[in-house]
Amino acid sequence: MQPDRMPRGVWRVAEGTRVSTTELIFDLVFVFAFIQVTTLMANDFTGEGVVHGVLVLAVLWSAWSISAWLTTRVRVDLGVVQVGFLTLMAVLFLLAVAAPEAFTDRSGGLNGPSVFAVCYLVVRVLLLALRWYSLPAVRGLPVVGLGASALAGPGLILAAAFVPQRIFDRPEQISLAQIGLWVLAVVIDYLVGIGLPLPQRRIFSPVHWAERHSLIIVIALGESIISVGLAGSRLPASWPLLFSALLGVALTAALAWIYFDVVAIAGEQSLQRCPPEHRPQLARDAYTFLHLPMIVGIIILSLGLKKELGYGSPESYRPETPLPGVTLYTLYGGVVLFLLAQVGFQLRVTRLVATIVSPRLAAVGLLVGLAPIIRSMPALGVLTTLTAICLTLIIVEVAVAGGQRRRLREVALLGPPATRPDPSGPSAS
Repeated sequence: MQPDRMPRGVWRVAEGTRVSTTELIFDLVFVFAFIQVTTLMANDFTGEGVVHGVLVLAVLWSAWSISAWLTTRVRVDLGVVQVGFLTLMAVLFLLAVAAPEAFTDRSGGLNGPSVFAVCYLVVRVLLLALRWYSLPAVRGLPVVGLGASALAGPGLILAAAFVPQRIFDRPEQISLAQIGLWVLAVVIDYLVGIGLPLPQRRIFSPVHWAERHSLIIVIALGESIISVGLAGSRLPASWPLLFSALLGVALTAALAWIYFDVVAIAGEQSLQRCPPEHRPQLARDAYTFLHLPMIVGIIILSLGLKKELGYGSPESYRPETPLPGVTLYTLYGGVVLFLLAQVGFQLRVTRLVATIVSPRLAAVGLLVGLAPIIRSMPALGVLTTLTAICLTLIIVEVAVAGGQRRRLREVALLGPPATRPDPSGPSAS
């Protein structure tokens, strides 16, 4: 297969290319974006508010994922593409600024929902333009599909800002109609991602692809630590507060270990060994789709940590009293969703660490079973129990997968994929 001819000012990603500084700066926008989503949900701490936050996250993830597919083909730290990518970053920042008003307008300024929709439209058009210019060989149905979704998704979100209020009178009907239009916009985005033909997609550097997704997980985990710090800074220092803050950091570190200890390494190695023609499907399923629920789980957990520390009403921080139901279920539900997405990722991308699937499913079952039982437990006890379960899961995984962990690290140090032994075969024993 002849390599695609690249336009002037465009450079192709090569095997072994790592994440560039431009991409790192671009991803920093999502630190702020994730904080904004958590703020949106914390200010409307109801089931409806959580749904709003998840939908905004899905829209942000759609934009980030399309950019990730672009950066796996062309370098965005060189030439005219860098200018376009930095422009995209600026508009994404404005999108994040408007995120808390994505559903409800605040009086005294521009219409927040319409600002969000217009910014999202500009983001999608810029991404389409960058793809069109950078990849002239990619034409036909993929570009038509992306163009249609670039207009349909933001159009439906813009309609959600105005249409329901003109049709319905009751607030619950307006809210349901808004959510319905948003869900339709998200479904169109992800159906296009599923339905587009994959032959024109390529993963030139599996290392780069896996690293981009690892970094966005780091950013989400960092948002959890920021949430704990911001919520705790509103309270007078006390032993329960300090202990709660330490538990929040320990819990975040546990989730980081669960992702990075073996699964991220095994996923990258599996993608490297995968035949090039099959890489796009594996990358789409395991990374584009299954990393979204991981991000959602982390952000929902972050929301729970924020509310456990009394965010919004410092006087509500009472570590000796039971947590409200919504706070409890965001704490435990966020971890459950993260673990389930991890299991799905493992089953889709690799069986090199199959021994840790069962402990993770057992932890999910334990968390689901405990959540309704510990509702009467003091808030500090609830957080302690959750952290203890996650730390115990790590200990169990290290015990049952010690040999696999060592082999994965040996394989990672042996050089390029062509020279590596298969760690799942007898030669790696």
